[in-house]
Amino acid sequence: MSPGMPERQRLLIIWSALLALFLGALDALVMTAAMPTIVAELGGMSLYAWVYSAYFLFRAVSLPVFGKLSDVYPARNLMLVSISLFALASAAAGASPTMGVLVGARVFQGIGAGGIFALVYVVLSDVSLPAQRGRTLSFASAVWGLSSVIGPTLGGVIVTYLSWPWIFYMNLPLGALCFAGIALFFREFRKKPGQARLDIPGITCFTTTVLGGLTLIMTGGREIPWLSGPGLALAGLTLAAGAGFVLSERRSSAPFMDFAFFQNRGFAVGTAMTFASSFTMFSLFAYAPLFLQGALGEPPMTVGYAMLFLSLGWSVGSLAMGRTLNRVGQKPAAAGGALLMTLGALCCTGFSQDSSLAWCFAVFLFIGLGMGGVTLSTLIIVQNSLGDEHLGAATSFHQFARTLGGTVGVGICGSLVFARLTRAGGIALPQGLSEGLHGSLAQIFQPTFQAAMPQDALMVLHRAVLDGVGLAFVAASATAFLCLVLSIFLPANEKSD
Repeated sequence: MSPGMPERQRLLIIWSALLALFLGALDALVMTAAMPTIVAELGGMSLYAWVYSAYFLFRAVSLPVFGKLSDVYPARNLMLVSISLFALASAAAGASPTMGVLVGARVFQGIGAGGIFALVYVVLSDVSLPAQRGRTLSFASAVWGLSSVIGPTLGGVIVTYLSWPWIFYMNLPLGALCFAGIALFFREFRKKPGQARLDIPGITCFTTTVLGGLTLIMTGGREIPWLSGPGLALAGLTLAAGAGFVLSERRSSAPFMDFAFFQNRGFAVGTAMTFASSFTMFSLFAYAPLFLQGALGEPPMTVGYAMLFLSLGWSVGSLAMGRTLNRVGQKPAAAGGALLMTLGALCCTGFSQDSSLAWCFAVFLFIGLGMGGVTLSTLIIVQNSLGDEHLGAATSFHQFARTLGGTVGVGICGSLVFARLTRAGGIALPQGLSEGLHGSLAQIFQPTFQAAMPQDALMVLHRAVLDGVGLAFVAASATAFLCLVLSIFLPANEKSD
């Protein structure tokens, strides 16, 4: 660690790293309000979902790769490369003449963001005083919450008063500040294994496995039907790459992923808890709005307020845990957060068309507070389980588990919701409305569409949405309960250093 670093230098590094994290986190959310305008200008509606998917897929893959690299090469240089790549890709995205070019730019934005997300936590851990690590890392969770609050609104403001390319161009001056802060002030103190050999076959197989698997999950059997030729081919390639990855890692003298890490109870259980909690949290982020707007008929502004409670709960829970983790202990903190999430998710399964907004908001706040506790405590547990020499690998695999859990959760719950809503197409509607519903299920969440529906059909539709989202709530509750059960098996390291 860095006990001899001047406090001013430490603070400048922390703020530079947090700003970089803010850029990457904001980029996924600021797109929401801008996408309709972008599609209207560039065309390419068939690539709409891939503007998001390309970013998330390559972010997920690059997270553990950059984490492993940081245990071999200087984290400072890797951080500068990640920020530069993200900024250059942002410039390319803003200048995109077609939707295809935009998707390509988003690929490189995702790679840069994955590097930033992996390395920010390494940098924050490296510059923190041992007794302050939990508090410092809690600021990173607060950044996630802040970005989720202001991201969609900022996107709307930029599109309204400037133009959509500026949602990307704004990354350039902010990225330059991050770059300067890390370049001028950051120095590493931790010891590294010293071997400079990279497991290229392992990284290649791992990347192919994750890209293939997540593509199948994110398309949910819709864009790429599972039993179609392309779907079966992609599944076969994913399985083959997965088998090749296992064989490669067992034979490698310097494996990309050391399977011995999973024999460490803190690493294995902490990573599994992160996956389960993220499955729950991101599924709720994705499908609670459908419940509010599609089943309760609430306007988009109310949906935004609901997500604000979920986001603020996450930030407040993490900040509070950062200040009390030393006194509470890591295992009790993780178990307490998992209990809050489980109780909140179970409350979601009881939502009905009679549920009050105040009750929904309270439940979402409850779940967010629990997620904040689980996120921070498991990160500290995973980091401490492997020691400073493997800090990059431990931190990045924790972040990878969070990304993977969220992606899998949204994909599985999306399939459940989509299957139920598809059956809503059988509702008897006037000719024009029926064509609109079959043309796009998204139409059922438009206030103008619902206002034009017959009352009996609207009630049936609301019920279909409630049933579909209810299945997602059940799945989220199951994984929250799994997270709680896993907390029993955490090692009893009572205090963080």
